[in-house]
Amino acid sequence: MTQALSQTRTGGPALPQERRLVTDIPGPRSTELLARKKAAVADGVGTTLPVFVEAAGGGVIVDADGNSLIDLGSGIAVVSVGNAAPGVVRAVTEQVAAFTHTCFMVTPYAGYVEVCEALAELTPGDHAKKSALFNSGAEAVENAVKIARVATGRDAVGVFDHAYHGRTNLTMAMTAKNMPYKNGFGPFASEIYRAPMSYPFRDGLSGEEAAARAIDHLDKQVGVANLACIAIEPILGEGGFIEPAPGFLPALAAWAKDNGVLFIADEIQSGFCRTGAWFAVDDEGVIPDLVTTAKGIAGGLPLAGVTGRAEIMDSVHVGGLGGTYGGNPVACAAALGSIAEMKEHRLDARALEIGTLIRGRLEKLAAEHAVIADIRGRGAMQAIELCAPGTKDPDAARAAAVSAYCHKSGVVTLTCGTWGNVFRFLPPLVISDALLEEAFDVVAEAFAATA
Repeated sequence: MTQALSQTRTGGPALPQERRLVTDIPGPRSTELLARKKAAVADGVGTTLPVFVEAAGGGVIVDADGNSLIDLGSGIAVVSVGNAAPGVVRAVTEQVAAFTHTCFMVTPYAGYVEVCEALAELTPGDHAKKSALFNSGAEAVENAVKIARVATGRDAVGVFDHAYHGRTNLTMAMTAKNMPYKNGFGPFASEIYRAPMSYPFRDGLSGEEAAARAIDHLDKQVGVANLACIAIEPILGEGGFIEPAPGFLPALAAWAKDNGVLFIADEIQSGFCRTGAWFAVDDEGVIPDLVTTAKGIAGGLPLAGVTGRAEIMDSVHVGGLGGTYGGNPVACAAALGSIAEMKEHRLDARALEIGTLIRGRLEKLAAEHAVIADIRGRGAMQAIELCAPGTKDPDAARAAAVSAYCHKSGVVTLTCGTWGNVFRFLPPLVISDALLEEAFDVVAEAFAATA
C-alpha cells in the first residue's frame, strides 16, 4: 500500500502519515492531563502509554503536544479500517443527524437488521443464521453462553488455558489470567471448566494430540453430557497470541458436534480481516455453532454481536436477549461503513501483506536476539515471545524495557501473555509499508538498546 493511498483513508490530508517527536513522551500538555486524570479517574483504570490523543488516522496517533506516533495497536484490534475512515465518518454523521437512539427493543430501525444480514453473509458457513447485537465483547460472550445453555438444556461451559473472554462476572470466570483481570473480584460464576490449550511452543504436541488431551480432560472431569458449549479464541488474544497447532480446532469442533456440545468461536480480537481472512476459523474451514464479534466490527464505536445457527439463536424466549444500548443505531451505521471499507479496499488481502512484512522483520530480529524464543500469528496479528536465552523461562522484564523504549521513541506497542512476556503487533490494516518499516526500525533499536 502506498503512502498516498493510506493517507486518503485517514479522514483528510491534514494528518501527515509520519512519526514526529516534538517533545519528550509524555509532553507537558499530556503530563498536565495525566494529573487531571489522577484526580478524576479511578486508579483501577490504567493506561499503557501516557499520552492524550487529539487526532488519529491511517497509521498514526497525534497527541496533545503535537507528537505523531506510529500505531501498532489499533486500540487493541478495533480500528482496523483506521480511526477516521471516510466511510465510517459519513455513515455515522448521517445517522447522528437522523437520530441517535430509540432502543431497538422498543421501536426498531433498519440499521440493526442490516448489520445482522451482513453478519449472516460474512461469518463461516452457508446455513441459516441469525444474530443479536450488544455493546462489548464481554457482553457477546456472556450472551453466547446464555443461548447455548437454553439451546442444549445443559449448564457446564468448557474454556481453555490462557483464555481471555472479558471482565463481567461470567467472563472473568471464563478468563484464565488472574492479574489484573480477576484478582479480588470473586466469587465468580459457577459451572466453568478449564481445559489445556494447544500451545505449540510450550507443549510440542500436534493439533490432534492437543485436542485429544483437552477432550479427555473435559470428558473425564466434567462429563460431555453436562457440557452446553466450549468457547475458544481461534488465536488467543490477551493470553499471548497463541496460535493452536493445525488440526486442534477441527478436532474439537468435530467432537463437539458428535456430542451435542455447541462450539463457540470467540472472534472478538481475530475477526474482521485481522488474520488475512474475514474470520480466523476460516483458515481450517471450521464452522462454529455460534460466533462472537466486537472490536473491529464498527471502526471504533461500541458494538458486538452473537451470530449463530438460526434454530439455536431462536431457542431463547422473546425478551431473553437484548439491552438498552445493544445495536445502537450510530454504532450500527459505523459497522456498515466499516464493513464496506473492508470490502472495497480488500483489507483481508492487505492483512496478509502486512503479516509478510512484519514476519520478515521479526525473523531478522530473532536471528540477532536470542531472547526472542518464538514468532507466531497470522496476517496482521503477529507476536513474539521473550524468554531467557536457551530456555522457555518468560522474560517479562525485557518485554517491559523494549516496550518502554518504543513508547519514548514514538511507537505504540502492546504486550500480553499469561507471563507478560509477549509482544503483540496489531497495526491498522490501512497503515502504509513505509510507516511499518519505520516502526520496526524502532523496535530493532529497542532490542539493541536493552540487550
